[in-house]
Amino acid sequence: MKKLYFLVLLMMTTMTVKSQNPFFEEYKTPHNTPPFDKIKNEHYEPAIDKGIENHKNEIKNIIILAAEPCFENTIIPFEYSGKLLSRVTSVFFNLLSSESDDEMMEIAQRIQPKLSDHSNEIYLNEDLFNKIKTVYDKRNNSNLTNEQIRLVEKIYQGFENNGAALKGADRDKFKELSSKLSQLTLMFGQNTLKETNKYEMLITQESDFEGLPQSERDAAAMKAKSKGKEGWLVDLSAPSYIAFMKYSTRRDLREKLYMAYCTKCILGGEFDNQQNVKDIANTRLQVAKLLGYPDYATYVLRNKMAKNKEGVYSLLDELYDAYAKAAKHDVAAVEEYARETAGQTFKLQPWDWAFYSEKLKDAKYNVNDELVRPYFELENVKKGVFGLATDLYGITFKKNTNIPVYHSEVEAFDVLDSSGNYVAVLYTDFHPRESKRQGAWMTEFKGQYVEDGKDSRPHVSIVMNFTRATDNQPALLTFDEVETFLHEFGHALHGMLTKCTYESLSGTNVEHDFVELPSQIMENWLTEKEYLDKFAIHYNTGEKIPAALVQKLVDAANYNAGYLCYRQLSFGYLDMAWHTLQTEYNGDVLTFEQDAMNKTALLPVLKNTNMSAAFGHIFSGGYAAGYYGYKWAEVLDADAFSLFKQTGIFNKKTANSFLQNILEKGNAEDPMTLYIQFRGHKPSVDALLERNGITR
Repeated sequence: MKKLYFLVLLMMTTMTVKSQNPFFEEYKTPHNTPPFDKIKNEHYEPAIDKGIENHKNEIKNIIILAAEPCFENTIIPFEYSGKLLSRVTSVFFNLLSSESDDEMMEIAQRIQPKLSDHSNEIYLNEDLFNKIKTVYDKRNNSNLTNEQIRLVEKIYQGFENNGAALKGADRDKFKELSSKLSQLTLMFGQNTLKETNKYEMLITQESDFEGLPQSERDAAAMKAKSKGKEGWLVDLSAPSYIAFMKYSTRRDLREKLYMAYCTKCILGGEFDNQQNVKDIANTRLQVAKLLGYPDYATYVLRNKMAKNKEGVYSLLDELYDAYAKAAKHDVAAVEEYARETAGQTFKLQPWDWAFYSEKLKDAKYNVNDELVRPYFELENVKKGVFGLATDLYGITFKKNTNIPVYHSEVEAFDVLDSSGNYVAVLYTDFHPRESKRQGAWMTEFKGQYVEDGKDSRPHVSIVMNFTRATDNQPALLTFDEVETFLHEFGHALHGMLTKCTYESLSGTNVEHDFVELPSQIMENWLTEKEYLDKFAIHYNTGEKIPAALVQKLVDAANYNAGYLCYRQLSFGYLDMAWHTLQTEYNGDVLTFEQDAMNKTALLPVLKNTNMSAAFGHIFSGGYAAGYYGYKWAEVLDADAFSLFKQTGIFNKKTANSFLQNILEKGNAEDPMTLYIQFRGHKPSVDALLERNGITR
């Protein structure tokens, strides 16, 4: 009797816990958005365990079905499986990047192996793969639509990529390697965040802030005050670091800050990532070889627009040659200016670049961040960025305070079409926090798909690390920050305006060398007076940004274009060097990096600095063997925007074509096909060279 009582009590307790877990209940929120106000750390693991259990049962039902495999009984149930698991992990991993804490990091370490093992169980299930392959083999003779064929191909490729064709011991090895890789990349990202947050430079004499604008001094004072410290605090968050490097006249402090930034995760201790870098690169190589490829880049690139590593190097090398003269000229000009300013014996070092480059830019064009900032007050910029989408695509944004958010600084908006119909939810998260990783990104809590005839619309988020308001003025953004806002908002439009049937093909689920086109094209409007006049208004006087200042921005748009291109190329070459390894590397990480980036080095190379150990894009993000995609997409966006320049930057016909052929289509068709449908021809580097004023 006692045993029965305790069993009933246990069942009741379990039921109570489940009922209190918001992931197990229907979200009673606007548009079924995540109830962040109810989600606690303790809810993640039970929900992930249940999500894995449900997903296993859904996969089992596909496998045991006796009927001949077809699109409807195999591909469709596979595509729509795992909803609970996706619901939980999309919240957890997004917040792990934007609103994390030590407990979440510990949870991540525990759940990552579970998720990796679960993924392996699915993709290495021979019976399931055989069913998928049956549908794949007859896809072109099954009366399927182009989008359905695309879905079959992408699912089949997913199985191939995850080792489904392997047999016996090779399958077990793949499981081991993929589990190891997921743990390594997670640890890499966590170490980088912790190391970044650890560093602080406390300044106690205001004279040590010589050169910095008052707004930056106020921000540093606020940061110190928030930490309970007297003085001014500078750290490695983007607004703080960039401003100090650009404006501080204290060369010794610039050097100190630069060295802190460029030695992240290489100085030993618990957050050192050097071994993780080698382990990640070597594990990826083992995965590629196990799957029959000579290196990881070949494995990754075969389905990208570039097709292979030769295609990547062809682009990088063409730009390297085209921009060589301009890049060397840019550096020589800054060096000469520095010597004229600081003395003929002065030797320009990396920590001098931002400072003297900014000074020369101001001298040449009489334009700098402090001249422009007053016209880029955050609330006005939001109106301008949102307004561009209204002008081009007819959508509007209405703040919805009833939608729960994960931090008090986050805002949520209903996105509506020209008829007032609901299109998507957009979350915005603008400012740095210790709980947030560096950089800027777009993500989603729910993708778009159609099920049972109903279009389930997406929940999209853009996350940045922009300058905060101070006690004396609102948040005033730099030109680069506004450009970043437009960039991430372009990704958001891709995610919000998609009109696909299947979530795995919708929105930004496209190849990495295509995904940056919708984001980078948005940056082009920022030097157009017709656009700036809509929102660039002085926060004090209400004056529109003067035409003369806009012309200075236009004139300065190509300032250091050669240097900046080489900088991006250096990252692309480094990425490819790590991922074209054909034998394991166990040497020195710093030496490897310097060898990889040597050809693009324009400033003195410091032997005791390194970026690989904190290069999250390729070691903890999704850009391994894909960083070249930024330059690839730059070629695309320059060519694409040239059509807007021809027809008018707000031309509805051109905008509608971009909407229908690029933004709405997601991955429903081959990206080159979609691009040609919009532009009428394949892209070339010519438009980019012309935009940058580069002569071959």
